[in-house]
Amino acid sequence: MSTTTTVETITKPNIGVFTNPEHKLWIEETTPKLAALKEKKGEDLPEGWVTVAIKSTGICGSDIHFWHAGAIGPMVVTNNHILGHESAGTIIATHPSVTHLQLGDRVAIEPGLICNSCEPCLTGRYNGCENMKFLSTPPVDGLLRRYVNHPAIWCHKIGNMSYENGALLEPLSVALAGMERSGVALGDSVLICGAGPIGLITLLCCQAAGACPITITDVDEGRLQVASKLCPRVKTYKVNTSLKPPELAEEIVKRANGIRPAIALECTGVESSVSNAIFSVKFGGKVFVIGVGKAEMSLPFMRLSTQEIDLQFQYRYCNTWPRAIRLVEDGVIDMKQLVTHRFDLEDAVKAFETAGDIKSGAIKVQIQSEVDT
Repeated sequence: MSTTTTVETITKPNIGVFTNPEHKLWIEETTPKLAALKEKKGEDLPEGWVTVAIKSTGICGSDIHFWHAGAIGPMVVTNNHILGHESAGTIIATHPSVTHLQLGDRVAIEPGLICNSCEPCLTGRYNGCENMKFLSTPPVDGLLRRYVNHPAIWCHKIGNMSYENGALLEPLSVALAGMERSGVALGDSVLICGAGPIGLITLLCCQAAGACPITITDVDEGRLQVASKLCPRVKTYKVNTSLKPPELAEEIVKRANGIRPAIALECTGVESSVSNAIFSVKFGGKVFVIGVGKAEMSLPFMRLSTQEIDLQFQYRYCNTWPRAIRLVEDGVIDMKQLVTHRFDLEDAVKAFETAGDIKSGAIKVQIQSEVDT
């Protein structure tokens, strides 16, 4: 199969998946326009930019939240807004200044555009860029389109990797950032709170890192069954919502044969789940919050204080894509089972309805456009 793609093969109009402050969801034509793509052939791109034909895009929980709630903290949908930031595709046009990418190259797109001049950028922690433009976070439009213009430096070559796996590199990057900052090491006892996509990918990372025992919790038995398939040695616990955090924590510890976790990786952002994690970890342990929650929470301060528990947080990721690509290429991390539903771009509204319905059994829903592999 040839992976060569030329501008002349582009025939379908560019469409995007939109939401707005009224929580509507729809598909309509967007930029870059088909005519410009066919006529300009990259000549009108900014220096250092390329055009990507998006092939696969995963629906993230934040996409659902922007649609349903219209905001995540201070990030508010105030106008018509394109969703999506987990994407992979093919290079179909390049600015003459771009030499490391060629037509037909498969790439995964890192969605954050940074300023390269503030302190976080200059010290290598660019996820904290003070002038960040993160695609799909209002007011910056996202990647759920057929064609997107993007800086070449943030388009990572994926070789012959499938577009599905290429799109999964973004949530894998979230998990890798959590692994690095939390310091999970060989033999560490670990608790993972939440068996959604991020929790399950974190589970795969903990398994690869040699953590043991690993316990994962969720309110949904179906997701815990998926966790057991991904990692047969994981210990699962279905959250009993009638229990208070101190009582529930003891049940979690029992599932791990009485071993308190050294590190809890909290992947839900739910207040009660964070509290469960705090009451579960051992003296001197760490609760590392990957999940995104509400603006303010009430947490058991004295438990944190008297047990010398470190409470640490994460915001997106940085410098993760090359590692993520290597882990998938070498088979260290296998995420194929996570994609449970696939929809054509034209059926994106149905895809979102499926992703937002817990009864659907969906783990990761991907929206695809003319995908070959």
